[in-house]
Amino acid sequence: MSAGLAMTAARRSRVRLVIVTMLFIATTINYADRATLSIAGPSLAKDLGLDAVAMGYVFSAFAWSYVLAQLPGGWLLDRFGAKWVYAGAIFLWSTFTLLQGMVGFFAGFTAVVVLFALRLLVGLSEAPVFPANARITAAWFPTSERGTASAFFNSSQYFATVLFTPLMGWVVHHFGWHHVFTLMGALGIAFALLWTQVVYGPKEHPGINQAERDYIEAGGALLDMDGQGAKPQSQAGRTILQLLSNRMLLGIYIGQYCITTLTYFFLTWFPVYLVKERGLSILQAGFAAVLPALCGFIGGILGGYLSDLLLKRGYSLTAARKIPIVGGMLLSMSIIGCNYVQADSLVVGLMALAFFGKGIGALGWAVVSDTSPRETGGLSGGLFNTFGNTAGITTPIVIGYIVQQTGSFNGALVFVGLNALVAVFCYLVIVGEIRRVELR
Repeated sequence: MSAGLAMTAARRSRVRLVIVTMLFIATTINYADRATLSIAGPSLAKDLGLDAVAMGYVFSAFAWSYVLAQLPGGWLLDRFGAKWVYAGAIFLWSTFTLLQGMVGFFAGFTAVVVLFALRLLVGLSEAPVFPANARITAAWFPTSERGTASAFFNSSQYFATVLFTPLMGWVVHHFGWHHVFTLMGALGIAFALLWTQVVYGPKEHPGINQAERDYIEAGGALLDMDGQGAKPQSQAGRTILQLLSNRMLLGIYIGQYCITTLTYFFLTWFPVYLVKERGLSILQAGFAAVLPALCGFIGGILGGYLSDLLLKRGYSLTAARKIPIVGGMLLSMSIIGCNYVQADSLVVGLMALAFFGKGIGALGWAVVSDTSPRETGGLSGGLFNTFGNTAGITTPIVIGYIVQQTGSFNGALVFVGLNALVAVFCYLVIVGEIRRVELR
């Protein structure tokens, strides 16, 4: 490196690291709020008299509205920009989370209806978050850093469990399940205010200097975080049809559905599995969930780092993204091994291995940043998340029926493991070369 280039690099600001940290914190709160019901679930189900099938439907309520709102949420991002749509989303979902703590004031069927409705509203409010994460990452990060950045914010789903599951278990144990919702809701509302003061696009951020702006733009960052120049609304339908007719994107979408099945098992039924199948108390289950979540977090960071390292060492973008995804999904199939061991420590160990693999393979949002058309990152990310989070509807319900009919979780773990195998098939057979889509 010449002296001039070295001086330029030395003067370069690092604002993008602040931005990805904000994405990480926002997504951590996002996943913690999704998981509140799984921690409160055993006590809540006892108080409200819910069986496994009824709990499956309540668990799925979030995903129904979350999935249906993905495309409208993506359109909102393209139309109004990521900063303010994101801030509004954080405030709204946190408010609806807080209100779930008041379900106890109702009784019987009314309480179930109110809880279901509030979970629907949480899902509706959270819809723009991951498409916004992908848009912000594409704007702030060069291609060679995008895998690590995406893996960092995506790994927050595990960090949320590491940080908040023991805390929420402790709150339930000592104060009752209602206070889990009020605690998390208040935290999110406070963070929404902080977001508005810290997050800007690369073109207008007061802290970025020209050296960093030039560096990220030369590396492939799109710079446009808030969607100026996006396709008008009248063309949204045509754009969606083009995206769905692209074989590469369709393989990515189906693969994400299968990968997200594992995520929703962990977010919904995993604590119940530890309590009902393994005989742990809810406090013990909260702490037992920490090791798998921590391994998922480490795997998530490692997968993104490995992908970017392969890219920097001359591997194609296709190889750099697919190698961690395929390897991680194969490793995550170890979840099926829990059916063949008795010791709780071995169960937790196998779950940890499965979530380590899932973390390594969780590069879907990096792939979205790599492949989305420049004009419509919000719609593209929304469509990707629509497919992925359909698993949030099907997984809790399917597992609820399996547990109800068989009296155990054995079939449920096989169901989850086979979804990982289908994800491998999608990336090896259907996806093909990974490249940015050009709209016609």
